[in-house]
Amino acid sequence: MPASIVLSNVFWSTPDGTPLFTDLNLTFGPERTGIVGRNGAGKSTLLRLISGDLRPSSGLVRASGTIAMMRQDAMERPEDTIADLLGVRAALDLLDRAEAGLADAGELADADWTLPSRIEAALLRCGLSCDAETPLAMLSGGQRSRAALAALILAGPDFLLLDEPTNNLDRDGRGAVIDLIRGWTGGAVIVSHDRALLEEMDAIVEMTSLGVTRYGGNYGAYRQRREAELEAVARDLAHAEQAGRETVRRAQQAAERKARKDSAGQKARARGDQPKILMDAAKGWAEASGGVGARLREARREAAAEALSAARDRIEVLQPLRMDLPPTGLAPGRTVLRLDAVTGGYDATRPVIRDLSLTITGPERIVIAGPNGSGKTTLLKMITGQIAPQRGHVERTVPFAQLDQHVGLLDPARSLHDNFLHLNPMSDRHTAHAALARFGFRAADALRRAGELSGGERLRAGLACVLGAVPPPMLLILDEPTNHLDLDGIAALEAALADYDGAVLAVSHDEAFLGALAPHRTIYLPG
Repeated sequence: MPASIVLSNVFWSTPDGTPLFTDLNLTFGPERTGIVGRNGAGKSTLLRLISGDLRPSSGLVRASGTIAMMRQDAMERPEDTIADLLGVRAALDLLDRAEAGLADAGELADADWTLPSRIEAALLRCGLSCDAETPLAMLSGGQRSRAALAALILAGPDFLLLDEPTNNLDRDGRGAVIDLIRGWTGGAVIVSHDRALLEEMDAIVEMTSLGVTRYGGNYGAYRQRREAELEAVARDLAHAEQAGRETVRRAQQAAERKARKDSAGQKARARGDQPKILMDAAKGWAEASGGVGARLREARREAAAEALSAARDRIEVLQPLRMDLPPTGLAPGRTVLRLDAVTGGYDATRPVIRDLSLTITGPERIVIAGPNGSGKTTLLKMITGQIAPQRGHVERTVPFAQLDQHVGLLDPARSLHDNFLHLNPMSDRHTAHAALARFGFRAADALRRAGELSGGERLRAGLACVLGAVPPPMLLILDEPTNHLDLDGIAALEAALADYDGAVLAVSHDEAFLGALAPHRTIYLPG
């Protein structure tokens, strides 16, 4: 029997009691399934329920076959080595004792002499040439992610559970993940916003506030189906709005007719045109029929309201997010940034940036590319003044704003509203609310603490705070902006940048994002 994962009638709520899953039913077979949805929909929680890290409040999670899970953070403890991450420390220690003649007969029977070669093969398959004793602290974030993938390969499970496996990886690292998934013959459940990776899926499961929906096929097929659904729901919404207006119009007409009949009856009674017994009977019939009509109209009104509410709920889930960026008025010929023979880095004896010159003029879009460790983030820190160059000169001639993937400019203890006023001291409360509302933080959402937000929400809040400044920045510096955004957030950012009339300097390994950004130039750092 092929391996499978089955979730039946699963209920799970957050620690504060808010239901996240109610009567969740899902089945995963030996295929590659991508999990998508807005931040906070419960994607990572779903993986933890499957892996057994979390237990449902009610319902069942059953798995036949072995499961291995890669989490978003592969660094367990700084003192750990690759062997610890692979879970082979004890087995390697046994081999060392055996080679030294210190193992007894029982231990020798358990020794796996193929393990070193299998470890080497798994690491090489993920693009790592280091040995198992390498400390994790010596690896970059991307290299740690590769090591975590090697651990999965070494385990050889029936099911892979991957949570954002391409985050922090450069182009080659992402390619290694895609190659692994492309050749994987078992089952895989993958939470990701990486569109290139999602194209390798056999099915997509979308998680929304209305429940879960499974779509057969890869990301491209999912997008086509979703766009068709959005068009259909938009038609349903228009129909529901028209039906609601028609219901109100008919109710008003019925009320007016009844008022006219009641007025005519009262006048006839006053004149005494008919016997009283007939007048009383007519009055009773009118009141009875009027009551039936009123109940029928109320039922129609409630049905129309329910249809309208359902259509609005569905379109809110399907409708893309929006981020409205204000105009900057940057002139095409104005110098934005100039670097003159800049050299620098953290180690004065081994500068990672050497003799780099660059000029950005007008609303240019520049991408800084290169493998992990080539100095991209270091260069951005020199450009923004966080690190002084050892040689050369950096000149910024326009207001700028920087957003890294962690949005470090936000104080996690402050509300979004207070963060905005802290970063823009010349603004008032109304300006703060208006700027935050343009990025989807309306009313009470503007009072949420920054520390409570998901990664994608933090990026939106950071954009609101820096781009809501008066005047808005003419240069926007982005360091891996899509790493913690969901798919809808990425689409909204891409649409907003398409309308942005300022200059953009970006570091990103997201090829689809870079394609949408449409850079004028790419500066490659070889490392």
